Formats: sequence, C-alpha cells, structure tokens
Amino acid sequence: MPLDAAIASPTTTACVHCGLPAPDDDAPAFCCHGCEAAYSLIATCGLDRYYTLRDTPEHGELPASSDHTYAEMDDPSYHARHVIMTRDGLHAIELSLPSMHCGACMWLLERLPRLVRGVAEARVNLRQATLLVRWDNRAVPLSRIARTLDTLGYPARALAPDSQRQARIAANRRDLAHIGVAGACAGNAMLYAICLYAGLFEGIEPGPATMFRWLSLCVTSVALAWPGRVFFANAWASIRTRTPHLDLPISFALIAGGGWSLIATLTGKGEVYFDSLSVLVFILLAGRYLQKRRQQAGSDAVAALFTLTPTRARRVEGNSLREVPIESLALGDEIEVRAGDSLPADGVILAGDSSVDQSLLTGESRPAPIGVGSRVCAGTVNLGDVLRIRVEKTGDSTRLAGIVRLVEQAAQRRAPIVLFADRLAGLFTVGMPALAAIVAIIWLFIEPSRSVELGVALLVVTCPCALGLATPLTLVVGLGRAARQGLLIKGGDVIQRVAESRLILLDKTGTLTLGRPRVCAWEGDESIRPLVAALEGRTAHPVAQALREGYEHVALHVEKATHTTGAGVTGVVAGRTLRVGSPAFVARTLVPHEAASMLARTTQIAREGLTPVVVGVDGVLGAIALLGDDVRPEAADAVARLHALGLRVGILSGDHPSVVDAVARRAGIDSSSVVGGLSPEDKVARVQLARGGGRVVFVGDGVNDAAALAAADVGVAMQTGAEAALAAADVYIARRGLAPLIDLVVGSRTAMRTIRQNLVASFIYNVLAVTGTLLGLVTPLLAALIMPMSSITVLSVALRSRTFREASPTPPESHP
Repeated sequence: MPLDAAIASPTTTACVHCGLPAPDDDAPAFCCHGCEAAYSLIATCGLDRYYTLRDTPEHGELPASSDHTYAEMDDPSYHARHVIMTRDGLHAIELSLPSMHCGACMWLLERLPRLVRGVAEARVNLRQATLLVRWDNRAVPLSRIARTLDTLGYPARALAPDSQRQARIAANRRDLAHIGVAGACAGNAMLYAICLYAGLFEGIEPGPATMFRWLSLCVTSVALAWPGRVFFANAWASIRTRTPHLDLPISFALIAGGGWSLIATLTGKGEVYFDSLSVLVFILLAGRYLQKRRQQAGSDAVAALFTLTPTRARRVEGNSLREVPIESLALGDEIEVRAGDSLPADGVILAGDSSVDQSLLTGESRPAPIGVGSRVCAGTVNLGDVLRIRVEKTGDSTRLAGIVRLVEQAAQRRAPIVLFADRLAGLFTVGMPALAAIVAIIWLFIEPSRSVELGVALLVVTCPCALGLATPLTLVVGLGRAARQGLLIKGGDVIQRVAESRLILLDKTGTLTLGRPRVCAWEGDESIRPLVAALEGRTAHPVAQALREGYEHVALHVEKATHTTGAGVTGVVAGRTLRVGSPAFVARTLVPHEAASMLARTTQIAREGLTPVVVGVDGVLGAIALLGDDVRPEAADAVARLHALGLRVGILSGDHPSVVDAVARRAGIDSSSVVGGLSPEDKVARVQLARGGGRVVFVGDGVNDAAALAAADVGVAMQTGAEAALAAADVYIARRGLAPLIDLVVGSRTAMRTIRQNLVASFIYNVLAVTGTLLGLVTPLLAALIMPMSSITVLSVALRSRTFREASPTPPESHP
C-alpha cells in the first residue's frame, strides 16, 4: 500500500489512483475529479491491472496475460538484430504494441520506469503504436520488461532498427518544413499583393508601393531559393539528360516571372507578380508531398509480409527446450511447435500427429492432416497435438518467402499514372517555352517594347499548374471520399485501372463466403449437441470450434477423450460414449445397413459443397452436422450488379473444386469462369493469363492471395483479410460485404469522367490564354490575376463531382 494511504486519518481512506487521503464515503474513493477521470479511463480500457502491479513488491512479479516468457529477447542474436547501444551506456529498443490505442494507454506505458527498476525511459508513439524503451541491461533483462508489458495487456514484438526508414522519416520532415516555409512566404506575398492591387483602384503613394514590392521580393526570394530550388534542380537535370520533365516549364515560368518582377521592382516600372510565384511553389510542393506519402504507404506492403511468421521458436537442446529468435535457427535444428502456434520454418515432422491450417498459404479452408514424415511450411498453424520438426528451410528460403518474392516482382509491374495526362504534360514541357519565344519574336516586329513583356506573360499564364492539378486534385478528392466510405485506395492510378477493368476475379474463402465454418444444419437428435460441444472443448480445430459454438459454457465431465488425427475424437460424456468425426471414422461402430445409409447421405452432402461430421452415440447413429462456410447473403445481388455494369465475374480459389462450384451456383457466377484447387503460384498464372484480355481486378483476403493481388491490375483486399493481403493490395475494403466493391467500380468510373472534364477545361483555358497573348490582349498583370483562376476552376470541378459520394448500405453482421 502507498505510504500516504497508511497515514490517512480514520475519517479518510486512500485514493485508489494516487494514494492521497480521500473521503471514505464512496467506494472506490478518489481525492479529486482528476484521479476519478484517470481511473475511469484506465478501467474502461481494461488496464486496471496496473494498480495491482503498482503495489506488488519489486521482488515479486505477476504472471503475464499469456504463457510467453519472452526468453528469446535475451538471446545475443536477438540483441544484435534489434537492440542498439546509446551514448550513455544504456540499451534501446523500439517495440511494436498493437494493443495500444488511446491516450490512457500512452499515459500508462510512459510510466514503465516506475513499474520496472532499471528502465530509464519509455516514450510512446501513439500514431504508430510503438514504444521506445531505454534500459540498463545489467539491472533488468529485456524479457522482464516484455513480460511486464504483457501483464498490462500489451504483447510486444521488436521493430528492427531500419536506416532506410529513419532516412525516409527525416526526408518527410524536411519536405514538411519546405511546405511550411513556402506556405508562410505565399501568405505574406498575397497580403502585400492585396495592398498593391487595392492601390490600382484607389491609388497608392510611391513610397508604400515601393515598400510592398521590396517586401514581396524578399519573401518570394526565400520561397524560390529554399523550398523552390527543387524545381530548378530537376530542370537542370532534365537539360543535362535531355529528358523532358514537367519541372522544366515550371522553372522557366519561375525564372521569367521572378526576373521580370525583380526588374520592375528595381526600376519602379511595370507590374510584379511575386504572389503568383509564391503560391505556385506552395501548391506544387504540397501536392507532390501528398502523392509521395501515398507511394510510401504502398512501398511498405512487402515488408508487412514478413510479420506472418512468429518471432521466436522453441528449439530442442538435449532434454530441454529453449526459446530462441527465429534468426538463430539453423538447418537441421529440431524445434517443438505446440497446438495453436504458427510454424516458424519449413521442415519435416519428426514426431506427432496433428492437422494444420494452411488457409493463409493455400486458401484451403479444410485443415490438412499431417504425421511423421510430412513436410510443413512456415506460416501455417498447428491445430492439434505437439509436433517435433526438423528445420529444412529458414528465412528467405521458406515457401512464404517465395510468395513474398512473387509479390515484389508483380508489384514492380505498374501502369503509368494517367497516360494521356502524361503525354499532354510532355508536349507542354517542350512546347510552352518554345511558344513563348515565338510570341516574343513575333511581337519584336510588331511592337518591340512589348516583346519581352508578352513572352513572360505567356510563360506565366500558361503555367502547367492547371494541367498538373487537373488529375491529382480530382484523384485526391476521390481518394478522400472513398476513405470516408471505408474504401482505402493506395493511389490515384488505381482508380483509373478500376474504371478500365472488365473482369473481376474473386477468391472464395472470406470474400464470397463469410470465412468461417459453421453448422449450417443438424440432422438428428438435438439433445446430444451439448455432449458433442463438451467433447470438442479441448481442441482449437476449426471444426471443433464450429461444433461447440453456442455451447461454450457447457460444463460436462469428459472421460477417455482420444483424438485420431484426420478422423475424429472419441470419449465418454455424461456416461454416454460418443464418436464424432468423418463418416468413415464413425461407420466402423455402426451396423452395416445403418453405415451404408449414413455414407450415402454424407456423399450427397459433400456434393452440395458442405462438410459432413457424423456423431455416433453408444454405437448407433446420433446425428449428422452439416458444416459449411456460408455464402455472403448479398453475394448474388452484388454479382448481378457487377454484371449490370458490364463486368465479367469469376472465381479463383484454393479450395476443393466441388465446394467452389457450389458457392458459384449460389452466387450466380457462370461455372466456365470458376477454377478451384489452385496454389498461390497457380493463381498468379491465371491472373496473368486473364490480363491478356484486358484489365483485371482480383479480390481476396489471404496470404495465398497476396501474389495474385499484386499481379492483377488492381488487387482488392477484404475487411477480414490477412495482413499480407492487405499490404499487397491496391485497395482495402474496410466495410463488411461485397457492396463496397460496387461502390469502388462506380466511384472510379465517375472519377475518370471528372478527370476528363478537368483535362478538357485545362486544355480550353490554355488555348484561350495562348490566343489572347498572341493577340496582345494578355498583359503580365492580367496573367498574374487569371493564372490562379485556372487552379480554382479545376478545384471547383473536382469538389462538385459526385465521385464516391454515396455508399451502398452495409449488410448487417452475420452470426451463426
């Protein structure tokens, strides 16, 4: 108990949050409203175990919320990969804490030094859900710190120090600083310009006019010399490499406009348009930064795939087990994998019979039985008994790593963003400076005094800002609206490819179906369902989970439970002998005619795409459970709407062909477009073959879909998808069901219509601007006034569009 609580007066008690005296008329007691609010926050977030841990003597330790000892974090190889030494002799590590989600979490975690002696600092990055810890390794091991975090409900894993990531963060900060400087310069230049423009109508004394010009020159010089120097650097590189670049005409416009304004300021004659130049620099830098951040988000996709394997393994060393980081595993090592754990490496089973969930790698929703001599892959999940495995492949040589490489290769093949706009920009890059020179030469013979003036005016008024903003602004607006609808699109080019697609290929499990097995029907005695649930209560097998759903709280005594891998389970429950499993497994205990009838019925069930699980009770047939992965209720309607939009729909699945065919019939998909039993590599081949007939959209949710998602013109990951699928996809649907897929297609097509409207508007504007300048109607002052209007026009068209404005209703969450 805190010391303050011990000295509290008899009429008071200790505040449950800080330990100071508090009135004892309430329970729990608080000394102030601040402590009450803090306690409420922590309790609401499920972090009230903090108070128990806080009052625990330092030599004691609460058991963690999981059985993970984190012993691998003390391994030298782990420290070599993840831990860095600071200048003050302390160790530092950055930990990922996915469970951290609010301000109360941050408050609690940053008090880690109070909970663990030897921790010098704990600094939280709430947005990235990371915790930077500095500690004295001589006083406390890293495993003890990790167990404390686990106790509080924050399972931790390390983020490797990444020089490239740190460099990217520094570059982003530098870009933001440039945008901030450019914005400040643009704002001040516009304020000074307002004063000068007002003087055109009301008159202005020469002294103030000169002062405002010089002030505008100063702030614009900063904008051009500091944040704006990137345009000049790119333009110079374009000249040296003889490669057209959009920054070339931008640089010409900035130099021409800045030079003309400088001469006008020095001589006191002519107009200045420092404000237009400053605003141009700010708008272009801000737009490029937004585009850069979207590209960075996409580049993180492949890195996320490596989080699918566990960070540790249990290595067999003589007669004992040792938890080690997977980096220390070597070929020939023997490891132990317990039920419910993911396999850390590829290998061969040495001991144990079990089944593995391979759905993340193969898409097969049915667990695969394995035994001694079977080969297993990293990333699959052990569902049954403890396994002993000899390691054959680790790290980059595993099958999962091979799928990652496929993702990398496919991700490199990307269509250019809005090819038509790029071609126009290329023509503009070469044409506008040449056209400005032609205008100056023509007017040299007509009116020499206006020659340079009109050449500069043409460069300013035809600045590619309008053309450059036409597509990006429309896409940014569409991306923002799509995000509010739960459609997270990784780039504007994705919208174009969706709009041009004519074929949508769907994965089955988790996409067309709900992604979890459940009892669709029960044929037989309902009273034995609690007995079956009790018998299946000791395994993590998906079939067992489905059979006990709704009966989780049944407490019946189970005796002599015996599991037969790949067949079923037997046992005695409430005095009755149960045999639950495959038809062949149960048929052994039935009389011949009853077994024959049961087998005929289960064969029919299998043809319907369902999995029969038979229950025998005391030697007779008790019931047949029909298990299936339900088709989404809105699937048929969504497929019909896609057909109405002129799209063809097909299925590529790793599940059994008969199951896939049954789902296709229920969803209204032509059987000629349905293929089952595919490996991840087969899916990639099928997608690439389909791309020969036009753009293809692939929709999936598993790791087995990751390479196909990257290989397609557009990869779409569903809400319940695996992390790898979400990372590899171009679009992430954060809403339930298939209705958002309709919104994606309709919204993308609307966005492309708006883009074409903006391109036409930009083209018309530039034609009128060039014509007016050739005729001598556009002066530099008029050019400075109307150039920003082109951007405003484009923005107005983009904002008024109906791109991703209305979302289709989300179906209610389905419950078995």
